[in-house]
Amino acid sequence: MIVPNDCALTGESLKKITLKLKRDLTRREFLRYSSAGLLGTVLTTSLFSCRTQPSWKPNIVFFLTDDQRWDGMSCAGNPILKTPNTDRIAREGVRFANMFVTTSLCGPSRASYLTGKYAHNHGVRRNGMALPIEHETFPELMKDAGYETAFVGKWHNIDLSRNRGFDYHFGFKGQGSYYDPIISENYGPGKEYKGHVTDILTDKAIDFIRKEHSKPFCLLLWFKAPHRSFQPAERFKSLYADDVIPEPDNFLDDYRGRPDAVKNANMKIGDFADAPDYQTFVKDYYRCLAGVDENVGRVLDTLAARCLEENTVVLYAGDNGFFIGEHHFFDKRFMYEESIRVPLLIKYPKIIRSSVVISEMALNVDIAPTILNLAGIPVPEDFDGRSLRPVLEEKKTDWRKDFLYEYYEYPGAHSGRMNRGVRTGRWKYIHYFEEPQEFELYDLQNDPQEMNNLIHDPSHRAEVEMLRRRLKELRRETHDPDL
Repeated sequence: MIVPNDCALTGESLKKITLKLKRDLTRREFLRYSSAGLLGTVLTTSLFSCRTQPSWKPNIVFFLTDDQRWDGMSCAGNPILKTPNTDRIAREGVRFANMFVTTSLCGPSRASYLTGKYAHNHGVRRNGMALPIEHETFPELMKDAGYETAFVGKWHNIDLSRNRGFDYHFGFKGQGSYYDPIISENYGPGKEYKGHVTDILTDKAIDFIRKEHSKPFCLLLWFKAPHRSFQPAERFKSLYADDVIPEPDNFLDDYRGRPDAVKNANMKIGDFADAPDYQTFVKDYYRCLAGVDENVGRVLDTLAARCLEENTVVLYAGDNGFFIGEHHFFDKRFMYEESIRVPLLIKYPKIIRSSVVISEMALNVDIAPTILNLAGIPVPEDFDGRSLRPVLEEKKTDWRKDFLYEYYEYPGAHSGRMNRGVRTGRWKYIHYFEEPQEFELYDLQNDPQEMNNLIHDPSHRAEVEMLRRRLKELRRETHDPDL
């Protein structure tokens, strides 16, 4: 049996591969192959799929989910949802416990991931806008630096990633469909693909990884799931059927002390046909995430089978957070924790230790500079974000202690009014800046569920003034043209 040089088998590695095959095959298949003397053939076939790359820059695989909150995975402590494959990234790398988006809305946030810039700089302030061509994306810079690039999934900005440096594109317009989606390949006419969109997108991503590459590659696999209206794959439709999921403690928020901007938001569970009640809503949300997790595992296994894990940076993040009952809400938009806090997992065995939880604040605008930095590509000076590499390498560094949040889509879906604010390690200050202006102040240390608005408490005037000044400073530092 011929084995690629970099995958030479020892007795221990042969044992590991055999155990992996036993795990991946069904019990019936494993027994059938063993009794027929065919397990060696299956093992050989698996090994022949392994190809090695020269010693070149790292590959990039970037998973992005839609509306996944920071604790929508078991490695972050979710007591119901099981995500063994996503957890594997955290176990083999790092999990950021404090990762946030700078705008909690799909289009603006995705543009920030791509450009390393705030919405007030890249210009995508609401959904349904095109990212201006003058704002370069990190895939364009990677292609210029010699990478082979691919995008699979939901782009959401209306230019459909045209002229953005992708050698391969497989994507759909807008939100797309969960079942039998219409998808365009390499910007050709749309074609219907039978099946569930999460599986279909992953099939194409795996095809891209399996092809022969003469250059390092950058693959973006950006899922539709778990965006509502939730439609999980058939095999997950009875998952959690017998569970009773506890409602959050602040499910019955009476909005006392909150601004009218919050009271008048149109995003309450029970008011929409696709959010009829808490149990139905949250279970279907989790079922969609179970499908994502399964497909993440398929990609990770493909990288392992191709002997690419050691030289591949794997990132997993969400485009914005999501309320699942907190304050009786669903959706996002507001500056509350459930809306702005998202998962971020990164593994890269060459420089990142395994099973590390990082407490420093990371932002969606940090991802583009981080990827470029890890790939050895210069980071443009006009990026608002910072490379996370020194944090990943656990080096002492003067890291951020707060950040600016902004939201602009009003009038718009769910009537979330425009707002901006500052989030520090302890305090959150929110300004609804259109007339009539309204404000919120929360002490996250003593009130993590953000139930007691302290904005009119005279004992906190010093904090309000400090945060008001800091908000202006952050806007100036990030070159907000509206300042």
